[in-house]
Amino acid sequence: MDPHFRLPLWLRAWCCGGNTLWAFNESHVDLIEDYVVAPIRERRISPSGMSVLARLPVWMKTAGHRDEVLRAIGRLRASLDR
Repeated sequence: MDPHFRLPLWLRAWCCGGNTLWAFNESHVDLIEDYVVAPIRERRISPSGMSVLARLPVWMKTAGHRDEVLRAIGRLRASLDR
């Protein structure tokens, strides 16, 4: 659900034991994918103190879930092509 408007999000996929991987748009999918595949994840401080990526849920950032998260991202991308 969109945290601001409280409306259901169109880009979402089940992942990692019933969690929902969601994104606002293709750029957001790209950002998440780049973070998940990065071998080194550097922290960048944003003006608000935390970046969007720092706020990702732990299950998404866990190395053991990388393959499953990437498969879910693939499903999100496939839904964009429709």
